[in-house]
This record gives sequence, structure tokens and C-alpha cells, in this order.
Amino acid sequence: MSKTIAVNAGSSTLKFKLFDMPSEDVVAEGTIERIGEKMGHAKIKYGDGQKHEEEKPFEDHGAAVNYLLDQLIDLGIVKSYDEITAVGHRVVAGGEFFKDSAVIDDDVIKKIDELSEYAPLHDPAELVGIKAFRKVLPNAFAVAVFDTSFHVNMPKMNALYSVPYEWYEKYGARKYGAHGTSHRYVAGRAATMLGKPLEDLKLITMHIGAGASITAVKGGKSFDTSMGFSPLAGITMATRSGDVDPSLVAFVQEKLGTTSQEMIDTLNHKSGLLGISQLSPDMRDILAAADKGNDQAQLALDMYVNRIVRYVGAYIAEMGGADAIVFTAGVGENSVPVRKMVTDKLAYFGIKVDQEKNQCHGVERDLSTPDAKIKTLLIPTNEELMIVRDIERLKKEQGK
Repeated sequence: MSKTIAVNAGSSTLKFKLFDMPSEDVVAEGTIERIGEKMGHAKIKYGDGQKHEEEKPFEDHGAAVNYLLDQLIDLGIVKSYDEITAVGHRVVAGGEFFKDSAVIDDDVIKKIDELSEYAPLHDPAELVGIKAFRKVLPNAFAVAVFDTSFHVNMPKMNALYSVPYEWYEKYGARKYGAHGTSHRYVAGRAATMLGKPLEDLKLITMHIGAGASITAVKGGKSFDTSMGFSPLAGITMATRSGDVDPSLVAFVQEKLGTTSQEMIDTLNHKSGLLGISQLSPDMRDILAAADKGNDQAQLALDMYVNRIVRYVGAYIAEMGGADAIVFTAGVGENSVPVRKMVTDKLAYFGIKVDQEKNQCHGVERDLSTPDAKIKTLLIPTNEELMIVRDIERLKKEQGK
């Protein structure tokens, strides 16, 4: 039985899932963290509840890939690399060039390199991972799956900013969005749960975790999304600000005497829940502190919920209604209080949740009451599964 590995390389992490194909059974998964730091951490789960953990330095993503592949052999997960016949890589930025997942060749690698300026924290690391796997598994069928491809064909009225049109023509200044693979997966699952063709539905998918985005899905396609040119825009996130008036950024930059890059770093890493609460970026900590009367934690929570509600309401209006809203990702799948607060504020639209059904974590479930006009669904995301399915689709298209 052949195996396919789905790889997600972050700026300092490498995550993977290894699937038996065509059964789609997960045989191993894991994470290598703190790549490039003095000491890294590797964790691999496999077999019947077995786990391997190790602390050691990983100089770069190439070293992490080589370590991972060695461990697959050493732990007996695969007998030889020949068992791994396909590799799928998550890539954040595909610009307008990649409207779908792509089979990796020299031209695709060159284009990803050119697009790195759109996601400087992610695309270069993902490119290192692609090259490292290609070196060790030169005969594997390799595919790049882009976060942005689901959003690239959004209507221009939603994709473009009200700035000089030549900025779009010359520099690609537009909304690219993110989390497209996740939104695509949960939208498909929502259609199955509702028993209707995806093309006939209007959905609002909420990928709310440390990074968070909300997408209006109409006719099976991305109609609008909250993240913008970069993943910094949209709703309040763990450490990202979400939408901010650029004049405010320029104003504070002058007051602080900092560079524009330092301001962007602050908006990415020191804002959001962390910036408002001055306590933590973790929603669990925010909820606990708010319960104990911490006013800033409560404010951070209120702002977080408010921004989600604002986007959902806007997308219901944009699409002329909705059949369902979908919660997914870390907070969406696991935070009972946040789901309750969001849906309570959306009750005006006919969104009604059975609070007994809502007492759950990370399970696929219809949370709605029987009389709800708009369904509320909880669907755990599975980006890795989407990656391996894209690989299989592209194999068939190429007659592999």
C-alpha cells in the first residue's frame, strides 16, 4: 500500500501527516518546532498510540525534513522511502498565478520563489521544505496546495481595494485571503451534512484559531473573505490586530519613532487578544480571566466576538441570506462560550443553537434547534486530508 505525506511548513515549524492510500487512514503525524533556534522539539505520533519526542537543535527546515524522514524509517513507520509515493505541500501565497493546486516542477518552484514577497514569513520556509523533500524523494509525485487559490476568483468588487487601480495592475494589490484549504474542506462537509449540492448553498465558514478568517461561500466558491492582502487583516486574532485604519498606524509610528516594519511586527505579534488584554493570546486564558472580573480580558473577549459578528452580518447581507454558518479551527471547534456568545448575537437572523448540543469539543455536529432559519454547524477542519485529495485528483488528471 502506497503512502502520501502532507506537509505544512511554518516560519519555524514543520507539521506533517502520513496517510495510507487510497484508504486515507492516518498512520503517523507530528510536529517539529523551534526550527532555527538553539533547541528544537520534535513529536511524532504513530502506530497504536505510540509517541516519539526529542529535544534537539534543527538548524533549518532542510535539517528538520531529513530528521523526519530518518525517524519514519527508525521508528518502523515505513520500511523504505519508496513507500512514500506522493508529497503534498501547503503553501500560503499563490498570488493570482495559482488558481488551483499545482504539480511541482522547476517552473512552479521558481514562481513560488517569486511570490515569496507576498508571504515572507511562510513561502520561503515552505520552499525549503519542498526542495528538501524533492532531494530525498525525487520520484514522489509532489503537489503544492495554496492557501490563496480558493479566494483568487472572488468577484473583483470584493477582491479589490478602493485605491488607484494601477496598484492592482502593477503590484498585485488586492485581497488574497488565507485558510482557503480549510474553508474549502468545511464548506464541502457542510453541504454533505445539509444534504444539498454545494453549488446551491450560501455558507459562512469561520476558521477561528490563533489566526482567524471568515469566508462567504456562494455557489461553492469564495465570494468574500475577511483576511486581505496579508493574513493581518480581518477580525481580532490571538496576536494580530485585524482591521486598523492605516492613518492610525502612521500616527503612532511617528509618535514612537519606529520603522514601518516594526509597526507591522507589532500589529502581527503584539496586538489582538494579547494587545488588548495585556495578559495572553490564548482564548482559554482570556475566558478564565474574564470570569474572574478582569476588565481588559472581558474587553478583549467582547471585541473578538464583536468583530466575528460584524463580518458574519455583513456576509449575510452581501449574499442575500445564508443557509448555514460553520465553526472550525482551534477556538471554533473547542470554545463552547465563544460559540454561544457569537450565535446569541446573531439570533436576529434566525440563528438558534441548542445549548446541550453545543457542549462539545472537536466533533462534527449540527448545533441548531429544529426551528433555526440558518443552521449552525461545527466541523473540525482537515487541511491535510484536502491536500491528499488534491494529489489524487491531479494524479488522475495527469493519468498517473
